[in-house]
Amino acid sequence: MLIVSNKTLRILAAFVWYIGGIVLLIKGTSLFIEAKHINISLNWHLIAFVIALAIGVIKTKYIFIKACKKNIDRINNLVNPKIWQFYRTGFFILLTLMIITGATLSILAHDKYLMLILVGSLDISISTALLVSSYIFWK
Repeated sequence: MLIVSNKTLRILAAFVWYIGGIVLLIKGTSLFIEAKHINISLNWHLIAFVIALAIGVIKTKYIFIKACKKNIDRINNLVNPKIWQFYRTGFFILLTLMIITGATLSILAHDKYLMLILVGSLDISISTALLVSSYIFWK
C-alpha cells in the first residue's frame, strides 16, 4: 500500500481541479471561436461568454468552494491516506460521466451556432468556478 501525506493528497486534488478548469477553458473558448466563425455578424457569443463568466463566479460561491472545503476536510481526517484517496471513488465515476457527456455535447454542437454557445457557456462557467475556487486548496 502506498501511504502518502495529507498534503500530497491536497496537491493531487488541486492538480485535478486545475487540469479540469484549464481543459474546460480551452474547450469552451474553442467552441465560442467556432460559433464566431459561423456567424460573424451576431455577437451573441460575446454576450454568452460574459454571462458564463458571471455564472461561474456564482457557482464558485455557492457550490465549488463548499465542495473544495468538504474534500479538504475529508483528506485532513484520513488516517494513513493512500495515494488514490485525493477524491472519493464516486467523484471519479462522476468525472468520467461528465467527460463523456461534455465530449458528446461538443460533437453534437459542431456547426450549430446556438448549440456551440450553450455548450461553450456550460464549459466556461464550470472552468471559471473551478479556477476561481482553487484558492481554497492553498489556504
